[in-house]
Amino acid sequence: MTELLQHLPLAGKRAVVTGASKGIGRAIALALAEAGADVGLCARSSSELEQLATQIEAQGRRCVFTTCDVTDPAQVERMANELRTGLGGVHILVNNAGIAGSHKFLNHPDELWHRLLAVNLTGVYYVCKAFVPTLVEQRYGRIINIASIASRVGGRYIAAYTASKHGVLGLTRALAVELLPYNITVNAICPSYVNTPMTDASVSNIMARTGMSEEQARQSLARSSPQNRLIEPEEVAAIAVFLALDSSKGINGQAINIDGGGVMS
Repeated sequence: MTELLQHLPLAGKRAVVTGASKGIGRAIALALAEAGADVGLCARSSSELEQLATQIEAQGRRCVFTTCDVTDPAQVERMANELRTGLGGVHILVNNAGIAGSHKFLNHPDELWHRLLAVNLTGVYYVCKAFVPTLVEQRYGRIINIASIASRVGGRYIAAYTASKHGVLGLTRALAVELLPYNITVNAICPSYVNTPMTDASVSNIMARTGMSEEQARQSLARSSPQNRLIEPEEVAAIAVFLALDSSKGINGQAINIDGGGVMS
């Protein structure tokens, strides 16, 4: 088993994934472990993290987890210290924690605006701020931010979400330039609608507002892709693993779209 592990592309690396309990985060954590990395997990609830940690440990990897609300800087600092200590260091940071929400801009709720920016953008800022000193000190790191195709284009009824994800892409590019001298790359992955519980919630919202059936609502989201389908979480995870590899060090400050070709820039 030890000899086999040494031949895996991320053997000896330690990764942290936020928002790891379900959906994209869960798929990324599993894919990183399959590639040989030890993994630290965090989310707001521990129940699903425990089950995921068991799966990762069954692959022969070390896994530690803790709860964290990424909008609270004190909790983020605690999380970073616990996962660094539990893993014995960190090489790869995946900022995946995020939420979605929609509303027409007329009479847009201020609370929705502040909540989406707090989780999707300020949360990424807090987590990067907590881990970057370690990456700088060791002069090595891979930061992978899960943005959205909404970070590349606008969309109706998602002003707050779009603004938050555009902010993630801006932060990604700024850090990519600033951290370049320390052998740290910073990239963003920009998926369209992914087959996750978050998209299930969007489907329910469409059904409630329009009277569509579940199948009609889901298909309306699938049509946003020229491939007429939802992206699978494992597709996003595969790109995250690719960006984490030493052989991907030439990719920096990039936004990689996974949307079936809907946005070609």
